[in-house]
Amino acid sequence: MPIPKLATLIGGLLLSKGGRRMAGRHAGKLALATLAFQLWEQRQAAKHPGRPQSSTAQPRTAHPRQRWSGRRV
Repeated sequence: MPIPKLATLIGGLLLSKGGRRMAGRHAGKLALATLAFQLWEQRQAAKHPGRPQSSTAQPRTAHPRQRWSGRRV
């Protein structure tokens, strides 16, 4: 099972002294954000059951976007 991106981000915070201080100060907020993110991922997976879990499994094709000309209509 691949390590979630959020776990690697929080693990990176814990490597530096300032990151440990920030993580300790905001531990509750980080825990709540992690749980909310996991819940959001589960709900997105339930909405689209046929999609793969990781975004790297299927590369997207680029399509040209309409550029804004700057003119107001």
